[in-house]
Parts: sequence; C-alpha cells; structure tokens
Amino acid sequence: MTTRLEHNVVDTRFEIYLDDTLAGYADYAERDDPKVRDFHHTMTFPEFRGRGVAAQVVEYALQDSRDAGYAVIPTCWYVEKYIAEHREYADLVAT
Repeated sequence: MTTRLEHNVVDTRFEIYLDDTLAGYADYAERDDPKVRDFHHTMTFPEFRGRGVAAQVVEYALQDSRDAGYAVIPTCWYVEKYIAEHREYADLVAT
C-alpha cells in the first residue's frame, strides 16, 4: 500500500491518499497577518479508519505549517489532541 501526502492549496486542506484513493484530510482557514492556520476539521473516511490516517495527515500539516512560518489554531478537537500528545508541536499554537 502506498501513502501520499499533499497540500491542496486550492481547497485549503492537507490530504492523504492510500493507493491513490483519498483517505482523509485536515482542512484549515489561513491568514497572513499574522501568519496563522486555523485547523477546523479533520476527516478520515470510514473505510480507512483505524490505520493512523488522521495522525499522519495532521503531522504532515503541522510540519508544513512550521516550515512555512505559520502558527496554528487547533479548533479541531483531533488537532488539539494530537498536539497535546506530541508536545514537539506545542510551540506552533497561536497565543
């Protein structure tokens, strides 16, 4: 099984594909002054649940946000939980 992670800028979401099938995504709203991404929803399609899909796409989204200089607002409960469990991303949370 192949995994592909993408940043879909047009649809403002990070996507994960398993064998070229969209398995889930984390969508956000973005602003540039200051640079903040508000992650408001994470979705894993039912047939892909239990495989760590959400964790993979959220980690990718957080790392991309860091690399691009964005702070994050974890409005989505899953993103908030992920950051709480992976404290290396705690510094990204906008204050």
